[in-house]
Amino acid sequence: MSPTNEPSSSPARPRPRPAALSRRGLLVGSAVVAGAQALNIRTAHAEPVHQDPFKLGVASGDPLPDGVVLWTRLVADPYDAASMGTRPVRVEWEVAADERFRKVVRRGTETAVAAHAHSVHADVRGLAPGRDYWFRFRTGRQIGQAARTRTAPAPHSRPRGLRIGLVNCQDWQNGYWPAYTALAEEDLDVVVHVGDYIYEYDPSSVYADRLHTAPQTSGLDQLVTLADYRARHAQYKTDPALQAAHAAFPWIVTWDDHEVENNYAGVIDEIDDTGARHQDPAAFARQRSAGYQAYYEHMPLRRRFVNGSSDYRLYRRFDFGDLLRLNVLDTRQYRTDQPAGFISDFGSVEAGLGNTDGTLTGATQEKWLRQGLSRSPARWNVIAQQVMMSQIRFPNFLDPTHPLPPIANLDQWDGYDPARARFLRFLRDAQVANPVVLAGDIHSSWFSDLRIDRDDLDSDPVAVEFTATSVSSDFPIAFDAPLKAYNPILNPHVRYFDGSRRGYLRLNVDRQQLTTDARTVDSIAVRQSPVSTTASWAVAAGEPGLTAV
Repeated sequence: MSPTNEPSSSPARPRPRPAALSRRGLLVGSAVVAGAQALNIRTAHAEPVHQDPFKLGVASGDPLPDGVVLWTRLVADPYDAASMGTRPVRVEWEVAADERFRKVVRRGTETAVAAHAHSVHADVRGLAPGRDYWFRFRTGRQIGQAARTRTAPAPHSRPRGLRIGLVNCQDWQNGYWPAYTALAEEDLDVVVHVGDYIYEYDPSSVYADRLHTAPQTSGLDQLVTLADYRARHAQYKTDPALQAAHAAFPWIVTWDDHEVENNYAGVIDEIDDTGARHQDPAAFARQRSAGYQAYYEHMPLRRRFVNGSSDYRLYRRFDFGDLLRLNVLDTRQYRTDQPAGFISDFGSVEAGLGNTDGTLTGATQEKWLRQGLSRSPARWNVIAQQVMMSQIRFPNFLDPTHPLPPIANLDQWDGYDPARARFLRFLRDAQVANPVVLAGDIHSSWFSDLRIDRDDLDSDPVAVEFTATSVSSDFPIAFDAPLKAYNPILNPHVRYFDGSRRGYLRLNVDRQQLTTDARTVDSIAVRQSPVSTTASWAVAAGEPGLTAV
């Protein structure tokens, strides 16, 4: 594919597969190189690694017009970071303009150290904008899988189109990931992951080969230590479908709660079944630090994590020419505590309405977001974040015979209603061009119009929201039919809902409209399952509100 500043919006843009290499002794996937000449890079000073260290695959992420982050992590035993030893390991990388690596355009070396679990984050620059590249790693005589990535369009360019995959919530124990197998076959420019990349739950699964790693902390059934989080991330990274999806496209990632602990808020941990906290804020901050470090070590992130820190700035933005600005939020690290609920995440609607001091983003991130939106030159302004912004009223599932009055999920923006109203008014008053919110977390698909007053259906929406179903995490099937029945009454601004299927969203953006397809699989009880488009909705540029396609 020739370099271009304007990625095609054609639905059939062909691309070569990322790992179709087998020449001069170089095998597909993680393999041994027969002779140093198979990779045309210096090897004299590489550390002696005598077995395949690339069992967790490779990835790329955070694409810029001139660069991208390349990731891998060296392992001997994926579940024991100490098994790689304490010595630094030299890792070489190269980037080519062709899948056979005949036109190598960049190469370099990184040092993988034990302090970061021998992970590699190579920030490659000097690439051409808006084009595909192929990359691979090597240490000693071991070579990792060849994979594909793509840079963002040039600044100030006018791309005709952009394709985005939206994924979230991949509970290892709840089933397999055929959604990722399907995703890897898509024609995408970038994948956005909005959280719950791992789950911290203790081992319990109906699938014998999908049991979580056991936490290494005596007396506790969930992850606490850095070793715990590293082992869990490594387990998830061994999945071949996930590896294939990472090898096909650059990813832009952000976390939600399960990367540390369910429903945590800032340095406040989860309430247990007795209504008590597990830890004081200082102790939980140490646990959060372990979760954040392990997350960094397993993701293609540009900003380096400082070991021992209890924070990590994850919110950031990406421009794709003048077509789309992507603002990526962190709604966990800086949020205030949820209002009191009475069933898991749920509580009274009034609790969220009265949370006048509540924030999901914190003041600094909110200011950063507003500035990025008000100054944006983009035709589409997308906010990728974790939990639904739509104002949702749920029937009371505790008593299906008397489901009203409705209740709210207080872990979502419904628990922080004044903050949401403030943000929606800003979108209106600042006349932000074509705002689109992306979300996940709730393991079901919701496509909604966002209004300042959700009940004023005569007013124009100020934005639209696409909430993606999960890759594998469970949505109670008993809730699907009641929500479909009550949404027209309780939530008329919700244009589409489905809680019965797992999968991902595919966004096709051009200068006239943004179209979102719900791509769902038949089953997560098997590794291979057909994928189909079960819904398509669009928003036209300059015309707020969703329309079925």
